[in-house]
Amino acid sequence: MGALLGNVLEHYVMLAGVLFTIGAVGFLVRRNVLVQLMSIELMLNAVNLAFVAYNRVHGDDMNGHMFVFFIIAVAAAEVAVGLAIVLSFYRLTGSVHSDDADALKG
Repeated sequence: MGALLGNVLEHYVMLAGVLFTIGAVGFLVRRNVLVQLMSIELMLNAVNLAFVAYNRVHGDDMNGHMFVFFIIAVAAAEVAVGLAIVLSFYRLTGSVHSDDADALKG
């Protein structure tokens, strides 16, 4: 099964690496919490792409797809909880900048 892919696997892994790097840089550079959440989602999708590429090579087991389903479930929970926290934070401070979270310390 792996011989059918040829060099395509390297392309998928390289694309996953580029997407993960873009997400990591976006998370570290931006101060907007919503952009940081989107960057985390981009990194999770890059990991999903790498797992699906792994599963294409190792087609006899479904470990890659199982990890992808768990990551999608974690990402959905992260979005729900993250957006609830961001909305509460916006109601308290009037902004969504992560630098303003230091003001919440008691």
